[in-house]
Amino acid sequence: MTAYNCLSDLELLDLVKSDNESAFAEIYERYFGVLYLHAYHRLHDQDEAKDLIQELFTYLWSTRRVLEPKTNFSNYLYTWVRNRVLNVIAHKQVQEKYLSTLPPLDSSVESLTDHRLRERQLAAIIEREVALLPPKMREVFMMSRKANLSYKDIGAQLNLSEQTVRSHVKNALKILKARLGILFYLFIIFYK
Repeated sequence: MTAYNCLSDLELLDLVKSDNESAFAEIYERYFGVLYLHAYHRLHDQDEAKDLIQELFTYLWSTRRVLEPKTNFSNYLYTWVRNRVLNVIAHKQVQEKYLSTLPPLDSSVESLTDHRLRERQLAAIIEREVALLPPKMREVFMMSRKANLSYKDIGAQLNLSEQTVRSHVKNALKILKARLGILFYLFIIFYK
């Protein structure tokens, strides 16, 4: 069994090139903390710093077979992080400059738009779940909820007993409650 923590960076890199995940894990353990601190010190955002370092390790793994650092490996990693941090900062500056040129938004319009977007998303989720119901149950359920027909009217149209219609609607609600979880209660409000 190889003691990966005793190997040099270049030895680990050679093993990583041959798809050795344990060697990669050692590089990750060796450098994640210090690279994270390096990125965080410049970005002052924990999530952004973690994302950047995760991106680095994803990049390292995906390019492992062709990876040939021109300097020593730690310098290569620090340089990669520094360049990415500079890119992030430059992007933020461009973004801030652009946003400062936009006219201020009316917050009531923004919240109304946000509310409508969430309502459409909720409706799409509900429609998708209703579409997954068994055909007859879906038909009965839609007639009950969308067309607002009584159980008696639905039964007459589909040649079903009122009790069968009631059972279809009850079972549909039970299935939807299980699938939608907390969204089910919003569904009740939405489909009233």
